[in-house]
Amino acid sequence: MRNLILVLAAIAAQAAPMRIVSTAPSFTETAFALGAGDKVVAVSTYCHFPEKANHLPRIGSYLKPNVEAIARLKPDLVLVHAEQKLVIDQMKALGLNVLPLRNNTLEEVMASIRDLGAALGTSPAAAKLEAQLRARLKATEEASRGKKPVSMLFVVGRTPGKLDGMVVVGKGSFLNELIRAAGGRNVFADAPVAYPKISVEAILRLDPDVIVDMGDMAETTGVSDAHKRAVVQLWKDQSGIRAAQQGRVFAVAADIFVVPGPRIPEAAEAFSLMLHGGAPR
Repeated sequence: MRNLILVLAAIAAQAAPMRIVSTAPSFTETAFALGAGDKVVAVSTYCHFPEKANHLPRIGSYLKPNVEAIARLKPDLVLVHAEQKLVIDQMKALGLNVLPLRNNTLEEVMASIRDLGAALGTSPAAAKLEAQLRARLKATEEASRGKKPVSMLFVVGRTPGKLDGMVVVGKGSFLNELIRAAGGRNVFADAPVAYPKISVEAILRLDPDVIVDMGDMAETTGVSDAHKRAVVQLWKDQSGIRAAQQGRVFAVAADIFVVPGPRIPEAAEAFSLMLHGGAPR
């Protein structure tokens, strides 16, 4: 039996991909977390973590990967979000081996870790990582148990310099689940889509206790403290925003809040601090 296990392990190692291209930060972070970082040969424009990812070739954004550039790298595995059906079809037409992954919800994040682990031949590492993430999220949830729920609004997109064209976290997003785990109540948890567009009037009506805004900081690197202060001031200048007057608007520019990968517990822990009287990450 031991010999058989060793043979199967050797076969799995030989079959494991040696040249990986990732089209999204979450897939990049997961590949590195599973010990396959040395096999990643190119990443998307917004892949910044871990630090080694910053030194790899870029193949375009998540929404617009350069399929031809990817093909020229001769990868034996390309990590793509399952919703990018046109991109997947284009890659397959070029003979590329594609692994479609989903990570819109927490359970999809966990499933993507398992699926990537299986594809990389690192299933034991994937199981360990999943267990660690679940344990940290459970600890955050238990820490908030018994505390009064605090309402939160999370702005993920808007017109730069204006409280206009706002896109927020709604139902069906992993962020909605992280807010709940941190002891918060997402004021748009009943929205029919994961990221609804809303108006200032809707915010005034719902009157959230806490507002988290990274709306005009899509590029999370190099954001200055002055920029963050300007974002907070934007809310203070809008009359009737209770959270702003009480100093409970947090401008954030960390990709832990928008990358559904191995660092999601950090986002939940940061939410817990904001919701229960702490400071933003």
